[in-house]
Amino acid sequence: MADDDQPLSVKVGTVVLTVAAGWVAQKLVGVIWEKATGSAAPTNVDDDELSIIQAVTFAAVSGGVAVLAKRIARQGAVRAGARFRSPAS
Repeated sequence: MADDDQPLSVKVGTVVLTVAAGWVAQKLVGVIWEKATGSAAPTNVDDDELSIIQAVTFAAVSGGVAVLAKRIARQGAVRAGARFRSPAS
């Protein structure tokens, strides 16, 4: 489905769910990172004290989780929009 074909409710729902999912994903990555490495998740990947391996790993994990969260949020918004648009049985 093209973005132009989506009703406004799906677009707004996608934005809201994406922001919420991104926040949850950020917190989840931070907790997992801290448990796996024993140190807090980096807030600045350009920090000279952060090794290049850690910076790249954190960026890859964060990016992957962000994409996953966005896709799940969009699917949820589309399903919710379809449920509200479909006539009651």
